[in-house]
Amino acid sequence: MKFNKLVATSAFGLIASAGAAMASDCGSVSIAEMNWASAELMANVDALILEEGYGCDVELIPGATQTTFASMSEKGQPDIAPELWINAVATALTAAKEEGTLVALNDGPITGLGEGWWITSKFKADHPDLDTVEKILDHPELFPYQEDESKGAFMGCPAGWGCQLINANQFRAFDMEEKGWVLVDPGSAAGLDGSIAKAVERDENWFGYYWSPTSVVGKYSLQMVPFETEYAGDDNWNNCVSLAEQDCEDPKPTSWIESAVESVVTDDFLEKSGPAADYFKARVFPGEVMNAMLVYMSENQATGKDAAYEFLETQPEVWTQWVPADVAEKVKAGL
Repeated sequence: MKFNKLVATSAFGLIASAGAAMASDCGSVSIAEMNWASAELMANVDALILEEGYGCDVELIPGATQTTFASMSEKGQPDIAPELWINAVATALTAAKEEGTLVALNDGPITGLGEGWWITSKFKADHPDLDTVEKILDHPELFPYQEDESKGAFMGCPAGWGCQLINANQFRAFDMEEKGWVLVDPGSAAGLDGSIAKAVERDENWFGYYWSPTSVVGKYSLQMVPFETEYAGDDNWNNCVSLAEQDCEDPKPTSWIESAVESVVTDDFLEKSGPAADYFKARVFPGEVMNAMLVYMSENQATGKDAAYEFLETQPEVWTQWVPADVAEKVKAGL
């Protein structure tokens, strides 16, 4: 197993097998390893299967939603974003698709997805009347901000995540500052998770952004809060709410857009990858399996690479459905 970038070799031809034709070498491939657990797992699973099963030379590149998309769009690198939450880059991604520079090979790589604003199960039980976002926004005193307890703390996203911009614009759209709220930057993924763990362990209230599937939602039984406000339309979301504040002068209050994730590749990868592209079209993680793997990562402090080996070794009934039998045997032999 070699997670390093090698010079692409184009001298190899195609070898036909009885089960399925496959490329003997698909060349050098770069994969974005996004900075959250499910994306780390997916990137490492993709790397193992591409290297062992399809003969690719794989480099994993650290990434985040905005930075990875910008690099793929402008520089054609990395080749693959396994878990791109597209709502944050919808307008630009649509344009790139129309130009043919980026292609979505899979528009549902994980089942049971969802993102939005969440509370703890204890808060929901203690305050059954506060059952919508708008009702909660009228009570910042229930979520005291550590640095100024006269204000309420709403936990946003770390810098570089697409949801950071969305939460900031939603914060303005719902006049949350005027209502007594502070938008808190957790600083990192670990900081966001730590804020939830701390609140639950201390029986404190917590209100902020999160998404599913994740180990945190399962472990702490977070509850997504519905909006009373209806979705205000794609133009407001794509051309204002999901952009930087200076590009969104007047965000309209809106419920969260329906979550959408795609596995996106560059046109260059599509041209050189051969049958490896079919793997991405078939690769869908069931939500319950992904949650279980994320709990494994959390409880064992496992890296994305560790978890990828665990997944491939313990869940063959899932991943062998994504590839031809001969490819599956090569992957198994390489573990």
